[in-house]
Amino acid sequence: MENYACSLLLELIPNVRAKGKASVRIADILNRMQAEEPVNSSDMVMPEINTLILMDREVDMVTPMCSQLTYEGLLDEFLHINNGAVELDSSIMGVQQEGKKMKVPLNSSDKLFKEIRDLNFEVVVQFFVCSSVSISLVGIYSMITGPSSKSTSMKQDYTEMTTTHQTVSELKDFVKKLNSLPEMTRHINLAQHLSTFTSKHSFQSRLDMEQTLVEAQSYDICYDYIEELIHKQEPLVTVLRLLILFSITNSGLPKKNFDHLRRELLHSYGFEHIAMLNNLEKAGLLKKQESKGNWLTIKRNLQLVTEDTDTTNPNDIAYVFSGYAPLSIRLVQHAVRSGWRPMEETLKLLPGPHSEMKRGGFSSSSSFDTLHGASAAVDRHAQTHPGFLVADGRRSLVLVVFIGGVTFAEISALRFLSAQEAMAYDMIIGTTKIVNGNTLTQTYMEKLA
Repeated sequence: MENYACSLLLELIPNVRAKGKASVRIADILNRMQAEEPVNSSDMVMPEINTLILMDREVDMVTPMCSQLTYEGLLDEFLHINNGAVELDSSIMGVQQEGKKMKVPLNSSDKLFKEIRDLNFEVVVQFFVCSSVSISLVGIYSMITGPSSKSTSMKQDYTEMTTTHQTVSELKDFVKKLNSLPEMTRHINLAQHLSTFTSKHSFQSRLDMEQTLVEAQSYDICYDYIEELIHKQEPLVTVLRLLILFSITNSGLPKKNFDHLRRELLHSYGFEHIAMLNNLEKAGLLKKQESKGNWLTIKRNLQLVTEDTDTTNPNDIAYVFSGYAPLSIRLVQHAVRSGWRPMEETLKLLPGPHSEMKRGGFSSSSSFDTLHGASAAVDRHAQTHPGFLVADGRRSLVLVVFIGGVTFAEISALRFLSAQEAMAYDMIIGTTKIVNGNTLTQTYMEKLA
C-alpha cells in the first residue's frame, strides 16, 4: 500500500525534469505509469509537489571532491556522520573516560545545531567566539548564547536571581539558560575538535589547491602539487580526490602526465591499487585527455566561481564552499527558474542525457516559467482556479532527488535557496544516500572487478 501511495504521488507531479542516465530512466518510468493508468482529470486537484527534479550524482562529480565548508559538512568530512550521529572519543566532549567512545546526536531536535548546521564553518567559529561568556555556576565555566542575544554573564544573572525578587517568568527564563548549556557545550567541543583539522597548514593548502583546480587556470601548479603529495605519501583518498578534480576540470590528463602520475601512485602506495586506478578510468573520473576541455565553458555559463564571497551574510549558494557554487545546485536553480530549454547547450557538455516533461491535466500557469514574480503567478492562478489551491495557503513544493548520493553542503545550499524571499517554492530533498568525497572515492578503492 505504501509503495502504491508513493507511486501515485509521483505520478501526480505535473513537471518532471531529469539529468543523467538513471534519472531520465526514472522519469520515463513515471511517464509510462501515468499513461497506463491516467488520473481522472475531473477528480484532479493541484498537487502540493509542483515539480520533480531528478539528478544523477555522476552529472556532477566535482562538488563531492571539494572539501565541504559548512559546519555539518565538515563534521561529515572529518568525523563521518552515520545515522544522524558522530562517534568520537569521550575526552573530546569533556567526559573523562579514557579509551571510551561516545555517540553525539546531530539532528534538528537540537535547536542550536538546527541554527548553525548550514553556516560556513568560519562563521560558526566567529559566532562561538562572539557569543561565548564566562560563567561560574555549578562547575560549568563556558557557554554560548543565541546569535541575536546579548552576551551576558551567567554569574551576574545568578546573583540577580538570588538578591532580588523575581517573577516566575524570569525564573523560567534563567532555568532555560541552564537547560541549554549541554547543547552549547557540545557544539563548542565539536567546533574545537574540528578546528584541530581546519587550522592545519595542509588543510588550508588543500583548500587553495581545490580552488585553483575548480578555476582550471594553472595546470602546471596543480600537477606539481599532486605529484608532491604522492611522493610524500599523503593519505591516498586525499590524493585521489584532488586527482579526480584535476582530471574532470581538464577533461583528462595528457598521456605523458597521465602515465607518469599513475606510475608514481603505484610506486608510492603499492601495485595492489592497479585495479582501483582501472575502476576510476572506467568511470571516467581519471582518464587520458582526448579532446579540448569544456569545464571553462561550464564554469562560465553556470557562474560556478564567485569572487569575494560573503560567508557571513551570503547572497549566493557559493558560500558553502567559500567561492565555488556546487554545479548540481546551480542546475537545480535553472530547473526551477526556467527549465532545461534555455541551457540546452550547457547540459550537453555534462555527463548523461536530460529530459523535461509536462504531464497532462494541469494548467501551464503553475509551472516554473520564471522565478521572479512566481508568487504572484501562483496567487493569480489560485484566484481563478480555487480547486488548484495548495492546502492552508502554503507554498508549492519542489522535490529534488539525487540518484547516487548528495553531500551535506549541497543540502545546505538547497536550504539556502528555499529560504530566499524571491523563491516562491519550498524544497524537499530526497537521495539514495549521503556521501562525501572520501566515501565516494573509497567505493572505487573497494571494487576490484
